[in-house]
Amino acid sequence: MIEQFFRPEQLGQALELKASFGNDAVYMGGGSKLNAAPTRTDKKVAISLEQLGLNQIEQQQGQLHIGATVTLQTLKEDPRTPAALCEALGFVYSRHLRNQATIGGELACQQQDSPLLPVLLVLEAVVVLENNLLQPIDAYLAGQRNALVLGVVLPEPELRCVTRRISRNADGLAVMTAAVALDSIGEMRVAVAGVTPQPMRLRDLERRDLHDAALEAAVSELISPREDLAGSISYKRYISGVVVADLLVDCQQQEVQA
Repeated sequence: MIEQFFRPEQLGQALELKASFGNDAVYMGGGSKLNAAPTRTDKKVAISLEQLGLNQIEQQQGQLHIGATVTLQTLKEDPRTPAALCEALGFVYSRHLRNQATIGGELACQQQDSPLLPVLLVLEAVVVLENNLLQPIDAYLAGQRNALVLGVVLPEPELRCVTRRISRNADGLAVMTAAVALDSIGEMRVAVAGVTPQPMRLRDLERRDLHDAALEAAVSELISPREDLAGSISYKRYISGVVVADLLVDCQQQEVQA
């Protein structure tokens, strides 16, 4: 339970506070994850990022730079946001929640069924950490994630990309989320969430030139879903394969239309 709350006005102050309180402290963006199950924090000290100027969206040399405290709703409404990311932001059904949650918080929290991470993975987002260290998103997700997230960079925001989320209803328990992108030479990128231990790229799959039923079967074999209220293992394997194969077709159709 949070007992102390600090609102530093400079990044250095925030880092000093975290160093001082150590594991008893947590950075806070919008607070949507820290104050609600299943991600409610047990830390006693909250360090707000509100006054650090991390709420900007900028386009620089074709890349989209998104500050860590940009809310999901602000990002959704920005015309520079890639269409697939806009759609993924809409998977967070509650507008109230989108107004509170931040992109940095979604990254740091890394929920197993995250609606946003598959798109960010196939767009090969780069995470900006304290000291302006740049880290590819898959490396960040695989690491300890102790450093403060300052923002996210999308190197190729115009990349052809599509996403889909399967759930029982709009605001209900998600079965799975997937995203597919085609890079500049037409090679496929695939990422899933909800049917693997954490949101991840299916790189072994990407190296194989698969389509239709063969692609569906390969996806089904690679994932490791668990049975829960959202569905059985066999259903999750089946629907994941179907969704990824359909998304690849959608991506290829975008290429033809372009």
